[in-house]
Amino acid sequence: MSVPVDAARLAVGTLTVLPVAPPRTVDRRVAGVAMALAPLAVLPLAAAVGLVVWAGGSLQAPPLLTGLLAVGVLALGSRGLHLDGLADTADGMAVPGDADRRLAVMRTGDVGPVGASALLLVLMVQAVAVAGVLDRYDDTTAAGTAALAVVVSRGCLALACARGVPAARADGLGSAVAASVPVPVVVVALGVLTLLCVLLDGGRGVAGVVVAVALSGVVLLRAVRRLGGVTGDVLGAVVEVALAGYLVVQVVGPTAA
Repeated sequence: MSVPVDAARLAVGTLTVLPVAPPRTVDRRVAGVAMALAPLAVLPLAAAVGLVVWAGGSLQAPPLLTGLLAVGVLALGSRGLHLDGLADTADGMAVPGDADRRLAVMRTGDVGPVGASALLLVLMVQAVAVAGVLDRYDDTTAAGTAALAVVVSRGCLALACARGVPAARADGLGSAVAASVPVPVVVVALGVLTLLCVLLDGGRGVAGVVVAVALSGVVLLRAVRRLGGVTGDVLGAVVEVALAGYLVVQVVGPTAA
């Protein structure tokens, strides 16, 4: 079985609820390609989110309701994996003490007050931003922007798994994919996404990518300092924060004439 096939299976099986055969081999090459392919793997989820936004606009549903439904569909389509990671990461980073203690808290799976607050805040920002996109643009443009936000947020996984970003522990999803994507591949992947955003969202698309990448970088920097590296939970936090960042950029500032 070729590396691309195994990588595609790993990416789709990990990032979506779509049923796929498990990869026959998972090594560093497969993991690296899988993370680089993440934006392609989630295209069905992006399409589903875009459809919800388009339908909500076409049916003249309240924009906030449409935003909540879009965020909910995305959460269901990804098994809530990234949201769980966001909550666990927030809880872990808030714990005093050393990295081992923080990682132990993240392993428990219980959501504490910090994690719950972070989860609620990010979900609210995402939903309200989708509503703002519907208010600002026509239904088709809003649907495309929401779908593109999903793709960009998953594209930030390549950055999170770039060479030089260590794993926080020796087991778990984070250790399997950490430092698996060569830096040139990260640059190319983000460059392609930026070009796509220019074509579909113009200057706001580029600004959205910049903000998504910057917020991902902040999460990664904090993870390295507080945890010693990335975990699967940290990867989830990167995705959710990047999604919120891209969407917010689309609704701030004056509307183009």
